[in-house]
Amino acid sequence: QVRLVESGGGSVQAGGSLRLACQASGYTSCMSWFRQAPGKEREGVAAICSGSPYYGASPKGRFTISQDNAKNTMYLQMNRLKPEDTAMYYCATGHTGGSLMSPHEWNAWGQGTQVTVSS
Repeated sequence: QVRLVESGGGSVQAGGSLRLACQASGYTSCMSWFRQAPGKEREGVAAICSGSPYYGASPKGRFTISQDNAKNTMYLQMNRLKPEDTAMYYCATGHTGGSLMSPHEWNAWGQGTQVTVSS
């Protein structure tokens, strides 16, 4: 099974930017980013499959997903961050079919990286 390691989280003020990275232990054609705030359900942020990006409802227009196949690494560039973006961000692979934005359709997860946005 592919192992995933996220990095790049941190604390930033509203309006700032962060770039998250997710390194996989091997090639995977479809990867995604999810986030989970305390007391809330895990939410699909973005996915990239065979080079095509897909976005969830919340960060559309502010976040950009990309992938470097040579490094087996996926990125999430997050701009114009808002306090409501504060969450643990997870990457996932092993899409089983169905909605790309549903956490139930992915079977391999990283440990997460915390993003905190202050107002």
